[in-house]
Amino acid sequence: MKFYIETFGCKVNSYESNYVKQSLIKSGFLFTEDLARANIVIINTCTVTNTADAKCRKFVRKVKRENKDIILVVMGCSVQNNYDEYRKMDIDILIGNKNKSEIANLIKQYLQDHQKYTFIEKNRDLSFEEMTITDFDHTRAFIKIQDGCDNFCSYCIIPYVRGKCRSKNFEEIIEEAKLLVKNNHHEIVLTGIHTGSYKDREYDLVDVINELSKIDGLERIRLSSVEVTELNDKFLKMLKENSKFCNHLHIPLQAGSDEILKKMNRKYDLNYYFQKIHQIRQIRPDISITTDIIVGFPGETNEMFEKTYENALKLKFSKIHVFPYSKRNGTVASKMSEVTSHEKTNRVHKLLNLSQILEKEYENQFLGKNLDVLIEEVKDNVSIGHSSNYILVKINKKLEKGNIYSIKYQMDNNEEKVAQ
Repeated sequence: MKFYIETFGCKVNSYESNYVKQSLIKSGFLFTEDLARANIVIINTCTVTNTADAKCRKFVRKVKRENKDIILVVMGCSVQNNYDEYRKMDIDILIGNKNKSEIANLIKQYLQDHQKYTFIEKNRDLSFEEMTITDFDHTRAFIKIQDGCDNFCSYCIIPYVRGKCRSKNFEEIIEEAKLLVKNNHHEIVLTGIHTGSYKDREYDLVDVINELSKIDGLERIRLSSVEVTELNDKFLKMLKENSKFCNHLHIPLQAGSDEILKKMNRKYDLNYYFQKIHQIRQIRPDISITTDIIVGFPGETNEMFEKTYENALKLKFSKIHVFPYSKRNGTVASKMSEVTSHEKTNRVHKLLNLSQILEKEYENQFLGKNLDVLIEEVKDNVSIGHSSNYILVKINKKLEKGNIYSIKYQMDNNEEKVAQ
């Protein structure tokens, strides 16, 4: 039987879907990238915004409408958050954020007894669900080292659907990384719901990074995201000394107004954030720092948004991921009065325009310089990949996928950044 997987949302979801794919192949199922050819369809859902929820539900309905005889498996955050809506749909296996590692067994059981299966664990006090992958769909491999969140930012539903913070066994992370390196993955991204909270016995996130850096063949270690409050002296020391750690950090700001940060229940103020960014750039002056910003949070005035804009400009991010505030029922912010959708849209566009300007400014400083580029895709004699500081580069020659090359970064006649 052939199966197809559709993944919505974050890098953690990508990792979990990759594990499900691997476990099904080991169980004798065949993977297909063609939805129309699949006997089994697995949908890994996301609930971070209303738009994410809507996309997931729309895809579930589409699959059922166009593939009436398939076995349909739906799992993940949107199911956990909107169970009552999903259980009304004709879904064969429906689970939230627990027992994803059992998908292969659940499908085999369904093929035997044809009994629909539903499981939602409402308790936040969950243990870490063990998953290990030996190969990854992409050249850059992810390892999920942490799950859950205890921050309870006032706008965020994720702590309610992912449970408490919990971490993967330290030694198992190292062994998993070694297996991935053996399968030609030279860059590993450490990911989690709140990755910086990693803690296993006496080991923390920096210990994981430093131990991974000892693996022969592993050339790059990257973080999916880290909170500014977790960039302590130990982390900064690692940043200074560990040459395998990528020249890129994604550090969510979320708002450039202290008043809004407080309403968001973020654990820092602007002064703290600016000081940390300054410390990082003292260590690595040309590091790429990307961020997330939410606009139109309840109570955000035009003046507050302008402060966010001005501070984003001062911080000189290399890219800003901009999100309009999305009301999530059950959160503290859902009880606050909302900014109009028109204002939100205007603010999103303004900040995205700033992001494009800052991104161009950051990238231009590397023109004429050598960058180490991991080749992720090769087509029509053009190789495409990312540098350590996450600049996307096209190279006008055929190179070996999965390898890292030192190349000169420059502009071609079409004003497109390429490397020769």
